[in-house]
Amino acid sequence: MTKTRTAPQVDTEPRRSASRPGRMINSLSALMALGFAGLQFLAILVVVFSSYVTSERALIQHARDLLRDVGVNTIEHSKGFLNPAQGAAELAARLAQNEVITGDDTRQLESLLFQQLQIAPQFAGLYFGRSDGGFVYVMRSPNGPGAFRTKVITYEDGVRNTQLIWRNKDFTAVAQQMDPLDRFDPRDRPWYREASAELTTIWTDPYIFFSSQQPGITLAAPVTNPDGSVRGVVGVDIEISMISEFLSRLNIGMHGKALIINHNGDVIAHPDQSLLKTIQDDGTLRFSDIRELGDPIARAAFGPLALAGGIPVAVETPTQFVYEKEPYVAAIMPVIDKRLPWTIAVYAPEEDFTGVLKRNRALNIWLAALIAIITGVIGLVLAEIMSRPVRAFAVRAALISQGELDPGAKVPKTYRELERANTTLMEEIAARRTAERQYGETFDMASRGMAQIAASGGEFIRVNSRLSQILGYSEQELLQLRLADLIHPDERMFLLLAENPVTADFDVNSELRCLRKDGAVIWVRINTILIRDGQGTPLHAVLTLDDITQVKQSAAQIEQLEKDLSHLNRGNTMGEMATGLAHELNQPLAAIAQNADTARLVLNQQPSPEPELQVILGEIESQALRAGDIIRALRSFIDKDKGTRTGFDFQTLLQQALHLVRAEATDADVTILTEGVDQLPPVLGNRVQIAQVIVNLLRNAIEAIDLGDAPENPRRITVRGALVNDNVRISVEDTGPGVPPGLDLFTKFETTKSNGMGLGLSICRSIIEANGGKIWHEDRQGGGSVFAFNLPVHQLA
Repeated sequence: MTKTRTAPQVDTEPRRSASRPGRMINSLSALMALGFAGLQFLAILVVVFSSYVTSERALIQHARDLLRDVGVNTIEHSKGFLNPAQGAAELAARLAQNEVITGDDTRQLESLLFQQLQIAPQFAGLYFGRSDGGFVYVMRSPNGPGAFRTKVITYEDGVRNTQLIWRNKDFTAVAQQMDPLDRFDPRDRPWYREASAELTTIWTDPYIFFSSQQPGITLAAPVTNPDGSVRGVVGVDIEISMISEFLSRLNIGMHGKALIINHNGDVIAHPDQSLLKTIQDDGTLRFSDIRELGDPIARAAFGPLALAGGIPVAVETPTQFVYEKEPYVAAIMPVIDKRLPWTIAVYAPEEDFTGVLKRNRALNIWLAALIAIITGVIGLVLAEIMSRPVRAFAVRAALISQGELDPGAKVPKTYRELERANTTLMEEIAARRTAERQYGETFDMASRGMAQIAASGGEFIRVNSRLSQILGYSEQELLQLRLADLIHPDERMFLLLAENPVTADFDVNSELRCLRKDGAVIWVRINTILIRDGQGTPLHAVLTLDDITQVKQSAAQIEQLEKDLSHLNRGNTMGEMATGLAHELNQPLAAIAQNADTARLVLNQQPSPEPELQVILGEIESQALRAGDIIRALRSFIDKDKGTRTGFDFQTLLQQALHLVRAEATDADVTILTEGVDQLPPVLGNRVQIAQVIVNLLRNAIEAIDLGDAPENPRRITVRGALVNDNVRISVEDTGPGVPPGLDLFTKFETTKSNGMGLGLSICRSIIEANGGKIWHEDRQGGGSVFAFNLPVHQLA
C-alpha cells in the first residue's frame, strides 16, 4: 500500500519542475514584449521631440550640402561641356601650321572649317580673319535656307566683296547672295586684337555673339608669318546657352535656382535665359550684371557681395539671407579655373527643406504611438517564438537533474549554432557573388577577345566587346554564329576541332587564320579550354583570342628583308671581287698580248721563221685578248645591275635592320640607341641596298666594340638622323678603339679583321654612290668611330 501511494508522488514531481520554466518564460515573453514596446515608444518620443531642436539645423546643413553638390555638379558639367574647347585649341594650332590658311584658296579653307564645325555640337562657328581684313566664317544656320551659312569677305583691287553662302550638311550650296551693306571687320573684334597682341591661344570673356545673338565664348589662336608678324587669327565660337538649359533642369528643392557669374559680375547662365541679355544704347546686346538681373532673389543674395568686390570668392562660401520675410540659404563656389573665371551661385528657400518637418510634428507623435503598439504585438509573437528553444533547454535541464533523461541524448539546436550556420551561409553567398562579379568584370573589360562557347556545336554563348572589335561583328551577331563560321577554310585541322569540341576536348593553343565580317583575313592566336562540372560533364569552352596580324606582317617583312640582304650581299661581294680581279688581271693580260705580238714581229724578221712558233704566238695573243674581252663584259654586266630606287620610310627600315643584328649586339653586350630618326622625311633609294649598308655598318661597329681593349668605355652604338638641306644624314657612332692610322677604309681588300676580305666598306661606298649619296668616316671625340652617309630626300610629285 505504501508503494502505491509514493509512486504517483515521484511521477508528478518532475512534471511540476519541468512546468515551472515554461511559466517563467511566458511571463518573461510578455515582459520583454511590453518592455520593448514601451522603450521603443519612449525612444521615438525622445527622437521626435529632440528633432524639433536639432533636425531643422540638420536640414539646413543638408540644404547647404545640397547647394554645394549642385555647385560642384554645375562646375563639372561646365568643364565637360567646354572640354572640346581644348580640342579646338589643338585645331587652331594645326590650322596655324596648315598651308590652307596661308594660301588663297578660300573654298578649301571653308571646307576645312566646315568639317571641323560638324565634329562638335557645342561649336557655333569657326572662322579665320586675315590681317588685310579678309574673313571666312562658317556657322550654324538653323533658320536659313541651309543648315550652315558661310560669310566670305575678300578684297580685290581695293574693292570689298561680302558673299553669303548657305550649304547643306553634305557641303552642297543651296543659296548664296552678296551683301554690299556688310561692314564687319575682324580686326576690330576683341578676339582678334587680344590674340594678335598676346601671340598665343586666348579665351575671351563670354559675350553675345554678333551673328546669332546667343551667349557664348570664343577661343582664338594667331597665325604668324615666318618673320613673326601676324597673318591672321583663327577663332572658334562656343555657345553656352546649353549650360542655362542644364541649370533649368536642376531640382534644387522646389524653388531653388543656380546661376553662373563671370569674374566681372556678368550673369552668363541662368535657368531663365531671357534675363541674361541687356540692350545697350547703341542697340547691341550685353550680359546683365548681377546687380541689375531680373531675378530679385538672386540680386538680394549675391548683388551686395558683387558690389563689395567679393565675387569671385577664393573658397566655398555658404550664406543665409531674408527676402520679403522669407529666409533663404545660398552658396557661392570658387571659380572653375584660371581659364574660365566663372563663379557658380546657388540659392533656395529654407521652407523647401524644413516645411515638411514643421507640418508633420503632431503626425509623427501619433505614428510613434501606433508603431509602438504594433511592434508590441509583434514583439509578443516574436518573444514566444524566440523563447521556445530556451524553454526546451530548461525542460531538458530539469529532466536531466531529476534523472529522467540521459545526458547523452541529442542536444536540440541553439541560437549559437543557428547564428553560425547563418553567418557561414551568408559568407558563402557573398563570396560567390563577389567571384561572379569579378569574373564578369574581367570578362567584359579584358583587353583580349574572350568568349564562352557551347560544348556541343561550338555556338557562342557569351562574348566581350574586344572580340567584337577584332572580328568586326556586333555582340548580338556573334551570338548567332558558331566558332567554325569564323575559321578560314584552309585551317582544316582546327575546323574539325571547332565542329565537335566535346570529342576533341577543345584544349587548344595555336595560331591560325580567321575571317572578319568584311571578308578580310586576319591572323589570331587562340587559346581554348573545356570547362567541366564535378562529374566531368562538359559545361562550355572558354576562348581567348588575340589579333596578331600586324605581328605576322612585321615578321614576314623582316624575313623577306633578311633574304634580300643575303642575296644582295652575295651579289655585291661577287661584283666587288670581280671588279677588283678585272682591274688586277687586265694589266698582265695586256702585257701577255703585247709580248706575244712583239715576239711575232721579231720572229718575222728572221731569215727562216718557224711556222709552228708563229702559230703558237698568234694563239697566245688571241687568247689573251679574248680573256680581256670576257673580263670587260663581266664588269659591264655587274655595272648595269644598280637596282630600283623608290621612296621609303627610313625609321621603319632601321627598326627592321636592328631586328637582324639584335642577337649579335646582345651576345656582345652592346646597346644600340637611336636619335632623331623618327623626325626624318621619306628617303629616295633602293630599300634593300640601303638596309645592307646599315647592317654592314652596325655589324662593323659591334665587332669593333667587341675587339676593343678598353673595358671602362661604354659599349654603345648610336644611330643619329638629321635633315641637312635636301639630304638625310645618317651616322653610326661606336665607342670602339677607332680606325688605325694609315688605313684606306673604302679601298677594296683593305681590312683590319684577321678573317676579313676587305670588301664591306667598299661595297657600302658603291651602294651609297649608286643611290645618289656619299659615305665617309669621322674620328669620334673620346675614342671610337663615326661612319656617316647621306641620301636624297624623296620629293613627292
